[in-house]
Amino acid sequence: MTDPNTVSKHRLYEDAAALVTGTLVVSLGLAFYTKAVLITNGMAGLSLLLQYASGVGFPIIFFLINLPFYWLAVRRMGWSMAVRTFIAIALVSVFARLTPEWIGIANVDPVYAAVVGGALMGLGLLILFRHRTGLGGTNILALYLQDRYGIRAGWFQLGVDSVIVSAAFFVVEPEKVALSLLGATVLNLIIAINHRPGRYTAVS
Repeated sequence: MTDPNTVSKHRLYEDAAALVTGTLVVSLGLAFYTKAVLITNGMAGLSLLLQYASGVGFPIIFFLINLPFYWLAVRRMGWSMAVRTFIAIALVSVFARLTPEWIGIANVDPVYAAVVGGALMGLGLLILFRHRTGLGGTNILALYLQDRYGIRAGWFQLGVDSVIVSAAFFVVEPEKVALSLLGATVLNLIIAINHRPGRYTAVS
């Protein structure tokens, strides 16, 4: 009989499938946000802000802005997570570039984009988190704080996201900022409710 207290380990193909699936779902959510000119959470949100302000493409900004956070991933959470996170960031950078070519969004209601886009990104991040993978920046810090101090990743990210979205007032219209806050709330509620310490015990 299997010990119920035994922690199962993800197989390599399970981690690979989660990386591809999670990053594809996140990239689809980003496509909705880009079309509606909204801001999302963490480094992705900061990258969108810089894209809107500078005109430089999101994939390039998102990849480069996350480079300093690999030190924390390696030092605090190990090489395994750092490598998976690096791969996930690279995949999102690629998929964010390709998704508009795979699916055309001619028109989208901003409220729908905020809710559905936020939900998609929350689900994608949840898949990645359960395979000990983040999308850099605040994701790495959120997972570290949850593992070390029991601070829920979702609640921590909600606070950080509030700061990032507040900065959006200088770049996009106030109504877009309000909708971005709605989307960030949906995203982080999905993570906070479904990614509690001890709820999911498999490891990568």
